[in-house]
Amino acid sequence: MSRNRLIVVGAGGRMGRMLVRTIGETSGAVLSGAIEAQGSPFIGQDSGLLAGIGANGVLISDDPLPLFAASDAVIDFTVPKATTDFAALAAQARIVHVVGTTGMQPDDLAKLEAAARHAVIIRSGNMSLGVNLLAALVKRVAQTLGEDFDIEILEMHHRMKVDAPSGTALLLGEAAAAGRNIPLDDTHSVRVRDGHTGAREPGTIGFATLRGGSVVGDHSVIFAGASERITLSHHAENREIFARGAVRAALWGHGRKPGLYSMMDVLGLGDI
Repeated sequence: MSRNRLIVVGAGGRMGRMLVRTIGETSGAVLSGAIEAQGSPFIGQDSGLLAGIGANGVLISDDPLPLFAASDAVIDFTVPKATTDFAALAAQARIVHVVGTTGMQPDDLAKLEAAARHAVIIRSGNMSLGVNLLAALVKRVAQTLGEDFDIEILEMHHRMKVDAPSGTALLLGEAAAAGRNIPLDDTHSVRVRDGHTGAREPGTIGFATLRGGSVVGDHSVIFAGASERITLSHHAENREIFARGAVRAALWGHGRKPGLYSMMDVLGLGDI
């Protein structure tokens, strides 16, 4: 049986190492390349040794071009600038690009959409099955309850996370907004509350961000009505759940038509 050849970018980081381990454990997948930024101390190191699984012969490189040309998919949990560059390369090579990068701005997303005309791009603020099921449930609950219930999204991550709200929190906010058939824009989204804010605006979706310790990711969506609350929550205990989802997405994308997809498509949750 042929195996999908997968590249990991950012292979020296915590998520990259987890991806290398997960690919090594996944039937139907093989690691074909490992990439780090120029000047990284990991260049030239064996990616398997670095990931703690023993030597695999795949040395970390800072030259993506030959690897993209000889692979089926690239998995990318890096930074927005690198991700848009990799999307352009994926479009040229006509390979699958799985994007777990957070903190992307509208111009970054526009570049992904342009690349998706020639490549299968699967993007999600969170690659885990549980979070995407949660998002589907949030959409349905928001649709059912309407504006009689206020929506607040609470998230907590480790002290080193650099973007806020988290990509997962925004994914859940988008799901809630979709359930209400509204955009998640400045009119309907409240990211900061400080000082004398006045009463809560009806119909808005609020976000609260906590940072500290080594928390992998906690997310709760609170629907607060008159005399009752509904809370839907997800707690990530290990980054492995994101790696497993990303590898699953890469395998799912093989042979698909070019376009911009989400984990909802991968998991078949779009109709929930």
